[in-house]
Amino acid sequence: MANRGPSYGLSREVQEKIEQKYDPDLESRLVDWIIAQCGGNVEKPEPGKQNFQNWLMDGTLLCRLINSLYPRGKEPIKKIPETQMAFKQMEKISQFLQAAEAYGVITTDIFQTVDLWEGKDMAAVQRTLMALGSVALTKDDGLYRGNRDWFHRKSQGNRREFSEEQLRQGQNLIGLQMGSNRGASQAGMTGYGMHRQIM
Repeated sequence: MANRGPSYGLSREVQEKIEQKYDPDLESRLVDWIIAQCGGNVEKPEPGKQNFQNWLMDGTLLCRLINSLYPRGKEPIKKIPETQMAFKQMEKISQFLQAAEAYGVITTDIFQTVDLWEGKDMAAVQRTLMALGSVALTKDDGLYRGNRDWFHRKSQGNRREFSEEQLRQGQNLIGLQMGSNRGASQAGMTGYGMHRQIM
């Protein structure tokens, strides 16, 4: 992690707001899912944001997680080296992010590498993992492991087909977004300047 001095003023306020978004309950659910999904020899970290960050920071677990969502032989990250070199660990995080996007996580749900590496925005890391879990649950391809109540299913398309007649009828209606003129009349209104003539 980078050694940074304390932040002041607006920077401090922004960082405090970001830190308030972190959810300890969500952390425990994500830890349980990652352990269930990766299986086997994954060690559970102590609770806490710093421990969660340290647990994921080298990128190995994230790579194993995304690989576990693919059938054997189709894994997006072929080689996951065990290394202590910082740039290699950041590269593994970056590979995970690219694979997560290819898997179906939308770009706006994906965190930046420094959010995890430097602990700048661990809530963003949680959002990405939640989105990944939701996509995995929605795909329903048999590769998701864990409690199905941990994530929400993403909505699927709900296409509607209308006949030509229904489309023509819709063109004759004024939508309520345009406003309504029902109940409007000019009863009780006087013309401009009429009250001056009476005097």
